[in-house]
Amino acid sequence: MTPPADPSGDVSPAADPPAAAALADAYGDVEAFLLGGAPTLTRIEVADRAGVPLELATELWRLLGFAHRTDDAVAFTESDVRALELTVDLVRMGILGEDSQAALVRTWGRSYARLAEWQTSLLAGLAVEGPDPDVRMAELAAGVLPRVEALQSYVWRRHLASAASRLLSVESTGAAETDMAVCFVDIVGYTAQSRNLAEGELVEWIEGFEQEATSIAVDRGGRVIKTIGDEILVTADDPVAAAEIALVLVERGLDDEDPFPAVRAGLSWGPVVSRLGDVFGPTVNVAARLTSVARPGTVVVDRGMHDALRPPAPPDPDSDAEADADAPDDGLSGPQGDEAPHVDGAPDGASASPAYRLKRLRRVSVKGYSRLEAWSLRRPRDD
Repeated sequence: MTPPADPSGDVSPAADPPAAAALADAYGDVEAFLLGGAPTLTRIEVADRAGVPLELATELWRLLGFAHRTDDAVAFTESDVRALELTVDLVRMGILGEDSQAALVRTWGRSYARLAEWQTSLLAGLAVEGPDPDVRMAELAAGVLPRVEALQSYVWRRHLASAASRLLSVESTGAAETDMAVCFVDIVGYTAQSRNLAEGELVEWIEGFEQEATSIAVDRGGRVIKTIGDEILVTADDPVAAAEIALVLVERGLDDEDPFPAVRAGLSWGPVVSRLGDVFGPTVNVAARLTSVARPGTVVVDRGMHDALRPPAPPDPDSDAEADADAPDDGLSGPQGDEAPHVDGAPDGASASPAYRLKRLRRVSVKGYSRLEAWSLRRPRDD
């Protein structure tokens, strides 16, 4: 659905007042280009032409994050009519049901709003570099945006094909959940660093972290679900891939010569529910909790991940399992005691895969989980 745009005087932080004024003057032409024509309709007229109740149209626009318009504001075009007609078609086809309509439309709005903000800032920054920002902005809109639109469609289709493949594999088993690894990676000392950096430096620092973390995750078979400020959420179908992602990110942060920030990671394995590009369930919650208690430069895993990397050995009747489970170690924040025995093991079913050191930590109590089992994940050379 084409958003009724809302011009702003603050086109770009880098624009001086004359350049910003010139860009504002050019906004009308750019808006007409983007929306397929100058606005000529009110929201009442759009809803009437599309045969959609005004209440439904207003709710859809609200979910998409569009600016509120009064009944007499001329801020819409024929593209808005067509978008409402397409929405009605999807409802009639059963694609947009009552249970999914709000969540899906809201996801669209959030995703495209962030993308549009970044793209607009990029184009405005390029426009003000020339002698005629208004002319340059119009040229960029006409020459760049159609190519960007085509690339967005391509990227969407590729991700759609990948998601469909994963979904079909899950549906073939009849399971509502699928086992996977969930990894949270959190920047250490983000709050202090954000106070010491200028706004532009902070943005560059965070974007560098996201770019490097995404590359590391994707190259090793992971999927970046979302970034949350100083934190990134990654999933993987293979526990070894997830372990490598977490360890490589932590190792990058421990290298004093590497500008990558110091991080800590929490990793869990178990059933996960996927919905609208996000993941839910206890496995996700456990990974988040483990990240919150991990020490800087460490990877902490749960029982599921421990067993996925190394199947549990037969119980030893002569051992004190409960005492061993509560043995303290140095992988968690807080007071520590003596080092606990460690377990060496190779990932199950993975040829030529690296062995890992899984060292039991003392149990932790976090929100929603009492006495949660945890292990530190390390490479053998860390001994």
